[in-house]
Amino acid sequence: MRTVTFAKRTLKEILRDPLNLFFGLGFPAVLILLLTAIQSNIPVNTFPLDGLVPGMTVFGLSFITLFSATLIAKDRESAFLTRLYATPMRSYNFILGYTLPVLPVALMQSAFCYLIGIILGQKITINMLYATIFNIPISLFFIGLGLLFGSVLNTKQVGGICGALLTNLTAWLSGIWFSLELVGGVFKKIAYVLPFVHAVEIEKAVFLGNFSNILPHFLWILGYMFVVAIVSVLLFLKQMKKA
Repeated sequence: MRTVTFAKRTLKEILRDPLNLFFGLGFPAVLILLLTAIQSNIPVNTFPLDGLVPGMTVFGLSFITLFSATLIAKDRESAFLTRLYATPMRSYNFILGYTLPVLPVALMQSAFCYLIGIILGQKITINMLYATIFNIPISLFFIGLGLLFGSVLNTKQVGGICGALLTNLTAWLSGIWFSLELVGGVFKKIAYVLPFVHAVEIEKAVFLGNFSNILPHFLWILGYMFVVAIVSVLLFLKQMKKA
């Protein structure tokens, strides 16, 4: 009940800021529409819809990190969390209370991107549902990053790290805008060490029904998800003890 109560409070905070919520849900969809319009005016198939839409669902999750990190940082700066530390709530109550309300937002964002794809002519398939389900561990990774950054940074720093750095890393090192095979070299090696391209490859494989191509990328995402979860929990506990 403590977790549920705190999760309800977090949900109210999310709904209290509809502009950021709308931006997080709508901006990836706007990019899909914009890049599709560009594609219609160039002869080279640079932004195929069956690759753009799954990739954009992953790119949109970088805004979920910014969203959750800002929420936690604000609670820390307002001393709201410090007051709650004096209550019987445990650390897992806080962590689940921040995670559970944000996860549906992340899934809504993915579903909205696929809806835009349908409007643009993408055929409706059961794979869209599967791709949204496979976005759950990817979403948990990005939410975990939000918990991590929100536990150690203030709101201004969160805006710089998550709003500028993370979104650019997700955009340029995930293979959404261009093929990493064409770049090659050190850039490609760095990209495949990081989780972003693996997340995009999972979504593309599930969306296209190529389930045999999921496993190696899925293991990378699970590994990053668990590492980020452990580090973020430890940092959150450290902040609790410090407070």
